[in-house]
Amino acid sequence: MSSIEASTERAEKKELRKEHPSGWFHLTQHEAVPILVDALLDLPTNREFNKSEFADHAGVTRQTVGNYTELLQEVELIEEVPDTSPQRYRVADSDVVRELHELNSALNNVGSTE
Repeated sequence: MSSIEASTERAEKKELRKEHPSGWFHLTQHEAVPILVDALLDLPTNREFNKSEFADHAGVTRQTVGNYTELLQEVELIEEVPDTSPQRYRVADSDVVRELHELNSALNNVGSTE
């Protein structure tokens, strides 16, 4: 296989991944989302916050939080607190949040001495 053919094949595979993303790729394809997820890892489950509080905690703008609130809800990282005005959110009590904490713990322990 020539280098041109290999390059074309890689590009096709990359496009196929973009067209049919895994849950991980869907979540992390947005530049600010890893920062927001990292900030969520600092908060206990059910911790309530509004967009401004979350933005301050994450070190981003309120607009950034607003841009990704729907995505974070879609993947069950946060959920709306009912009957709040202005709208409040909380870290979701979901399998996704639990698994994310487990993954983070495992990554933090890589290379640790026993």
